[in-house]
Amino acid sequence: MASFAYNAINASGLELKGEIHAPDMTAAREALRVRGMLALDLRQQAASSDGIAAVVKKVKPKALQIFSRQFATMIEAGLNVVTALVILEDQTEDKKLASVITEVRADVEGGLLLSEAIARHPRIFSRLYISMVEAGEAAGILDVVLDRVAIQIEKETKIKRRVKGAMMYPLMVLAFATVVMIGMLLFLVPIFVGIFAQLGGDLPTLTQWVLKASNVVRYQWYILFPGIFGAIFGFLRFKKTEKGRRWWDRTRMKAPAGIGKTILKIGMARFSRTLSTLVGSGVDIIRALEITGTTSGNSIIEDAVDVVREKVHQGVPIAIPLSELAIFPPMVAQMVRVGEETGELEKMLSKIADFYEDEVDSAIATLTSVIEPLMMIGVGIMVGIIIISMYLPMFKLLTLIGGS
Repeated sequence: MASFAYNAINASGLELKGEIHAPDMTAAREALRVRGMLALDLRQQAASSDGIAAVVKKVKPKALQIFSRQFATMIEAGLNVVTALVILEDQTEDKKLASVITEVRADVEGGLLLSEAIARHPRIFSRLYISMVEAGEAAGILDVVLDRVAIQIEKETKIKRRVKGAMMYPLMVLAFATVVMIGMLLFLVPIFVGIFAQLGGDLPTLTQWVLKASNVVRYQWYILFPGIFGAIFGFLRFKKTEKGRRWWDRTRMKAPAGIGKTILKIGMARFSRTLSTLVGSGVDIIRALEITGTTSGNSIIEDAVDVVREKVHQGVPIAIPLSELAIFPPMVAQMVRVGEETGELEKMLSKIADFYEDEVDSAIATLTSVIEPLMMIGVGIMVGIIIISMYLPMFKLLTLIGGS
């Protein structure tokens, strides 16, 4: 988003100077008009390195959670939105978020609703966040909704932290094993090459393969390593495409050793928590399902939620399509049915989310206990293959000497 310096006059005839952020010159003029100012001079400023860093830098979920919680507290205490934003603008430690709050506050002072102001910053505020604030404004429960948003961010962050924590150890072991293997191929294997040359004769097949691998690492590294990095980069790019995303989601859901089941539990926890938060905030059920699908983080669940939304739009209770789709466990459909019948859908969805979040904890602990020994065995096998392949020719020579 570009930065524009302006000279403008307000309704009282006072001349004001300042800076405004907008996609282009026209949008900047419109933003000033919304704030009750007429632009006399408007020029785009050159992007500085600090500005570029600010755009690229992401707002941490923790900062957004604290902002939402403090905002809710101030609204509940009776402060108006503008006053609360002014206070938050000064005390927010995250510089990127503070600059966004400044723009939001200026837009609200110019006559925009809070939901309309934050909608101008889709990289900071998600669709879920914007829709909940919009519903909170309409129902007059903005403080309650902002508190719910903070809880939602906290729950999402907690799940991500658990998953990242579970992945950290296997990735570190894999990286260590890779470094050890490359080191052995570069430094250990060449020591034995001269010995093998003196022995003469045919080398065992395993030794021949290890020698070939050593030669590739030593003499063709300029092809090997760029090829590996290129394959990783290509995979990540492919994963960002619609086709790649769907393929990756299907593959993950079918992963063995309980990984697929854990991913499904994570998806169910996110689905239930998001839908519960939206329903409890007063968002229309059709729109709530639409937002829940797009924020699920899994294309398989997203497609299933789309089917549910279409059925609900036709007047069918939510529990019926949930029970018909195989991706949703029977417990989800049954508890949603109870929630619909008792008028406590939000409460039931929250209980489902709590259940699956606990299940995710248990599943991740189980996976970690299984993966750790498997990784150690894998490292042992990799190192063992190289060492055995180096000593096999010597065992062969000793056998020949003993036979003679």
